[in-house]
Amino acid sequence: MEREGVERLLAEAGADSRRLRHALALLSDGQWWTLADVVRQSATSRRTVESLVRELPLEHDGDRFRMPLVDAPDYQDLLAVAPPPEDPVAHLVPHYGHALDRLTDLIAKAPRARHVLDHVSATPETVLRRALLLGARFWLPGARLLCVGDHDLTSLAVKLVHPEADVTVVDVDERILAYIDEQGLGVRTRWADLRLGLPPSAREHDLAVTDPPYTPEGTGLFVARALEGLKDDGRVLLAYGASERTPMLALKVQQELSQLNLVYEAVYPDFNRYFGAEAIGSAADLYILRPTSKTRPAVQSRLSRLSTAIYTQGPQSVESAAGASTASATALEGFEPDLLVGDWPKDLTPPRVKLPTWLAKPYAAAPERVAVAVPPGLESALPRLLLATRAPQVRVLLSGALPPLPQPLSTVYDLRPGDGILDAVRLPHPTDEAASVLRRILDNGHAKLANTWREALIAVARSQGTALTKNDARTLIRQAAPWSDDLTPLETPLHHLTALPAAVTTTVTALTTTL
Repeated sequence: MEREGVERLLAEAGADSRRLRHALALLSDGQWWTLADVVRQSATSRRTVESLVRELPLEHDGDRFRMPLVDAPDYQDLLAVAPPPEDPVAHLVPHYGHALDRLTDLIAKAPRARHVLDHVSATPETVLRRALLLGARFWLPGARLLCVGDHDLTSLAVKLVHPEADVTVVDVDERILAYIDEQGLGVRTRWADLRLGLPPSAREHDLAVTDPPYTPEGTGLFVARALEGLKDDGRVLLAYGASERTPMLALKVQQELSQLNLVYEAVYPDFNRYFGAEAIGSAADLYILRPTSKTRPAVQSRLSRLSTAIYTQGPQSVESAAGASTASATALEGFEPDLLVGDWPKDLTPPRVKLPTWLAKPYAAAPERVAVAVPPGLESALPRLLLATRAPQVRVLLSGALPPLPQPLSTVYDLRPGDGILDAVRLPHPTDEAASVLRRILDNGHAKLANTWREALIAVARSQGTALTKNDARTLIRQAAPWSDDLTPLETPLHHLTALPAAVTTTVTALTTTL
């Protein structure tokens, strides 16, 4: 009876039955398996493996199972199957045992996955093989790589295997950015919510890697931002997977890619393996995508119709209605704004600007009172939204909980939280030298942090009747904050913003003791 059930499943799968046969071969090899292990090893969806397991005479040991060896010979004729598609870098993996051990430890200690960001951890072997494939296909010495989201820690794998590569990570998860910096491998970190824009310093890269939310909206956005960060002749490596049961979902994702006018240079089936994601077989293909002369206009078109709902779970899931704005005129009672930022009711009369525009460049006018509407799921952008203006008064309407705010914000604003509202009143400019330098940096949110810092130090030296060259100022800054080159306060991770006051004080103290 079991044999008939297995043969029925194989017949129904037809030419795609290789996955089932691979799973069957695993279960017949005499070893104990968990369901998750079979899913990951065979790159077959959990539902499909479960359908197979129901037809087999398995023996169990807790959550593990296997085919009794007495029954396995009955299936030998079903096991004569071709091996899975060839892994292009499998032969290199044994030469990088030390890197694999280090990655295994790094991934085990990394911040826990956040389901609202669709986090699923890739295996250590996967991120190592990504790094090896990059080195096997492209010349990495001196090349600039952009990781568009990096919960998988691909950036660290690349630096371990190719330390000569220049690697930058953009991510919305502050925990990941801090963790990557803690490893001291020379990876640049930048905060970015890709729904609101790509940091100015994350441009002109040779290569980009992304493992995005597996919705059409999420994949389209992450790939568009990756392309925005590339030179014209760059490449995007995309991890994307779908269940063998849902080809229409894969089609919708590939239609998003097609609209970006990309060339598919290669697709490696089931290259990526995960802890979890069993609905898609704990596996994803790896695409190598090349832009064409028609890609940049297509990217701009794609980003112009940006949606904030890109995830499969949480307040910004594609199925959730919570992504709609809840801003209303009642939030403005007692506050008469000169400017509205974000999505407000159309019947309000003040001028308005979109959130991405607000973060991308300084507003041309100098409004006295600004009202900002923050949609659910974008609360982590709040510190940057406040630093993007010099307005004396800002009222923020929050749809979710008030996020942690970095201490330096309290040197700029008197912050007054209320019920779903945060009022921020700008403080007078301080007279203390270190506090004055810090304030000048934070007052110029769109400017390069190190440049503002340098000019502020020169001004302090001048007020003391001494001269400080630009090169000497740069040296002081790099010694105190080696991470500070080329980024603005708006793209600075919170752990660096939190460390900024002490670093500024160090440079001012050094200035007064050495001149």
